[in-house]
Amino acid sequence: MINDIKISIIIPVFNAQQSIARLAEQLISKISLRYNLEIILVNDYSSDNSHEECLKLYNQNKDKVKYLSLAKNFGEHNAVMAGLNRVTGDYTIIMDDDFQNPIEEVLKLIEYSVSKDYDVVYTYYDEKKHEAWRNFGSRLNNYMATILLKKPKKLYLSSFKCLNKFLVTEIIKYDLPYPYIDGLILRSTANIGTIQVNHECRQEGESGYTLLKLIKLWSNMFTSFSVIPLRISIFVGLFFALTGFLFGLYSIIEHFMTPNLPAGFSLTITAIFVFAGIQLISLGMIGEYIGRIFISQNKQPQYTVKEEHL
Repeated sequence: MINDIKISIIIPVFNAQQSIARLAEQLISKISLRYNLEIILVNDYSSDNSHEECLKLYNQNKDKVKYLSLAKNFGEHNAVMAGLNRVTGDYTIIMDDDFQNPIEEVLKLIEYSVSKDYDVVYTYYDEKKHEAWRNFGSRLNNYMATILLKKPKKLYLSSFKCLNKFLVTEIIKYDLPYPYIDGLILRSTANIGTIQVNHECRQEGESGYTLLKLIKLWSNMFTSFSVIPLRISIFVGLFFALTGFLFGLYSIIEHFMTPNLPAGFSLTITAIFVFAGIQLISLGMIGEYIGRIFISQNKQPQYTVKEEHL
């Protein structure tokens, strides 16, 4: 018997030609037996045959599959925003295309979310089957989010999560070019649940995340959803200004006490480089904020849809 509750599943697709068909077919065969299901595939300009695979899935399952093909690679969070703007479900699952979240765990997340009254349910793992550098990056991301976004300390910001309709409606009000989904969630609600699920090894292909993409993601979190980096630069500047003042005072006293002491050229050069470096870092940080304001005012799009099959 099919439940009247409608479940939307957003899958950002990137170079997933080997896995996306099996993933979508298993979701349809197992979840559509219990819930009214729609799957939104968002192809983030894959360089393999993901487009053809997604288009085939749409043509074979037009009642359950929607397909968006983006005009260039915008990144996972922008791709998710494209999907969120087209979901119609009572609950929306966001998941990856790599089978690291088993279908049984998707059902577990849906049933928990439906039975509770949370706006969002995040998953967490006993053991995450990523490379060591990815796991380190995830821990660093969570630590920084706790500082910059006031995230609850015990909350793990997993990409595998479930949102209710209220929260989706709030998130899609954001129309600027640098979305960070978890930042939008945390600024919209504090009604957050968590559930432990299993995390499997990647079955096919390689992760689309590189170190550069992770750095860009962290930059979005820092400069789009928090002014704390600017405040830190102020305190760092004040610290070094005070240090410079005390050092200058010490130099004057030393000069009068030992007038024959030669001037410290190397120390002077070191001081110049330190203070110049601090100034350049602060100016760069300010410039990053101003640049994002400029780009936002120019109405740079979050994403551009080349093909849309709904």
